[in-house]
This record gives sequence, C-alpha cells and structure tokens, in this order.
Amino acid sequence: MSNSIGYPVFRTADPVLALRVARQLVAVGDVQYAEVSVDIELRTVPEVLRIREALPDAWFRKEDVEDWTRDPSDPTDLHVGVHAPELSSDPGFLSSHLPLWASMLDQPPDSIEEDFTAVVGPNIGEILWSSLVWPDVPDREIHREANSARVSLLLNSHSLELDEHSGDHTVLVHVRRANRDGSELRHASWLAEQVGQSVIGPPQE
Repeated sequence: MSNSIGYPVFRTADPVLALRVARQLVAVGDVQYAEVSVDIELRTVPEVLRIREALPDAWFRKEDVEDWTRDPSDPTDLHVGVHAPELSSDPGFLSSHLPLWASMLDQPPDSIEEDFTAVVGPNIGEILWSSLVWPDVPDREIHREANSARVSLLLNSHSLELDEHSGDHTVLVHVRRANRDGSELRHASWLAEQVGQSVIGPPQE
C-alpha cells in the first residue's frame, strides 16, 4: 500500500495554467533526484495513431485484467508494453484492443511536460513528478519528507484512479500518510500556500 496521500490544490480548464501551477509546486521541493512520468488513456484508433506519432518514445499497453485471464501468453505484447515504433498501425488490430494506454516513465524534469500537455487533447492523462524532497518547516511541525513527496497533474480527470472524465485539470500535492492525525492536511496546506493556493477537496490515495 502506498504511504502517500494526495490533496487537490488547484483546478482549471486551462491545461497550460495547470502545468504552470504544478511546476511551481515541484519547485518548492528539492528536485535534485526528481523524475517525471506521463500516462494517457486512448479510446479511439485515431487517437492512438496521433499519440504514437506525437510521442515516438512512448510505450503502449493494455490495462485489461480479463484479457490477461483470456490469454496469459500475451501474443500482442500489450500486457507488458509495445514501443511506439513497433506498434501496429492496422485499424482492425488497434480497435480490437482499445482502450490502450501510452506512457513514458522516469524522464528528466522539464523534458516532456509541455509536449505532453499540448498533445493530450480530450483524453484522460497524468503527469507525475516523483523523487522530490519536501523541506523541513519547524515552526509548523512539518518534517523533511522524501519517500512520499510527489506532485500530480491530472488532465481531464479529478481522480488519481484516472477513471472519471472531466472537462478540467487538477493539480494534487502528495505528502506522507500519517494515520489521519491532521499532519497530512497541515503539510499539504503549507505546500499549497507556497504557490498561492489552498487545499480544495478531500484527499485521495
């Protein structure tokens, strides 16, 4: 089970503005070892082909547990992932495996965020900054945190599960889960304050 908990701190219909706020939050922490990953759900063949062209280093996969049960041999390689250049462009093949997910993991910060935000379109997607370090704030009883320090930008969704489509974009700040003693909310609120924001909803895990 994850030891982090995410609090929404900003929501907007403007993806560029959402990205700006997310990056401001990232900058509150130590980014020496930071990494960024992106993920996007694709429900139509034209969108799969468009993203394959726009993100040639992405990996495409299925998130269909029933498909694993039906054929654990994975003849399509879509259970483990197919690199964009090797992904079939045949509409019949692609349509039989929708929805597909495309991801790029553990990239350097500031390497893919703008391009990904620009191409996500109407699809549900996520940008996740990980391996951050939140600073000590002794006067607020907030301690340095590395293991759970993350920022998420949910594109066209409000849920970390990426299972609910929306017409706007949500930024969440992640802190260490501490048995709901109030320290999580205090920490998230302080982080949001550093970029002129506040917690706007209940936490997600």
